[in-house]
Amino acid sequence: MVVHNLLPATPRPTPGLSLRVRAKDVVADGVVSLALDHPDGGRLPDWSPGAHIDLMLPNGTTRQYSLCGDRWDPYTYRIAVLREPAGRGGSADVHDRLMPGDRVGVGGAHNHFPMVPADRYLFIAGGIGITPLLPMIQQAELAGTEWQLLYGGRTRASMAFRADLTHAYGERVHVRPQDEFGLLDLAAWLSEPLPGTKVYCCGPTPLLAAVQEACAHWPDHSLRTERFAAAADRSESVRRTPFEVELRRTGRTVTVTPDVSVLHAVRRAGAEVLSSCEQGTCGTCLVPVLEGTPDHRDAVLADHERAASDCMMPCVSRSHSDRLVLDL
Repeated sequence: MVVHNLLPATPRPTPGLSLRVRAKDVVADGVVSLALDHPDGGRLPDWSPGAHIDLMLPNGTTRQYSLCGDRWDPYTYRIAVLREPAGRGGSADVHDRLMPGDRVGVGGAHNHFPMVPADRYLFIAGGIGITPLLPMIQQAELAGTEWQLLYGGRTRASMAFRADLTHAYGERVHVRPQDEFGLLDLAAWLSEPLPGTKVYCCGPTPLLAAVQEACAHWPDHSLRTERFAAAADRSESVRRTPFEVELRRTGRTVTVTPDVSVLHAVRRAGAEVLSSCEQGTCGTCLVPVLEGTPDHRDAVLADHERAASDCMMPCVSRSHSDRLVLDL
């Protein structure tokens, strides 16, 4: 993906928490909000706008959800979950099985979509993509920084937190449901680059692609996005032959065949690599690359980070070169 966040430091394992579902509320058609707290009332790990947590669900799956509550409340995590009928069961588990009083495992918070200083911000949300932008809006407001929000969705009723946003911020929030306005008029909003402006966008893949195209003439790194799913393959083909991966710290070398991920191959060789989504969307398994050229397949790294060839997501990425050397 051409535009994304700056690369954070290599993630370290975060001790898991067992949190309580304190409240569960319907906040839009097909969207529920969960308030999570510690059963003994203790503080939760700090987080920053753009962060997400790993939610370990009763069905045994782990899913990533953006924190969308008040970052200054040290006792509550808030997330919002869209029911996805075509999903892999995580959202259905949240909607149908989780109830107030239940315990859930939580990892994080992690942040691969950080908010950086700017003279002004333009936030663009599509549907449930509003969630990571809510704390950013709060942060911009607290800092006295100019901002506007362009918020699209299928219908007004499907747009989570719409009423709260318009009530709190008035004309700076531009609600544009598709059944009333059609697709977002990105050309009108992004035709002229605004000096000192950062554009933050989160939503479905077609929206991200359209915003990326509309911002092609903006200065480098003006646009930062977060995806719900890994992007489609970026190059014409993926290597179909085996390659070697050397684990520099242990001195072991493993052959990665086309039917095995780099992550699974290095784990078989004894490397301990933390992972979560294993789809290239959460950034948890990021590892440093010392030699070789990765074939990036994730939805986290920006183009300049890919070009540096000094890190990769081994859950989905592979190798252009015959050999990779990893700092493992």
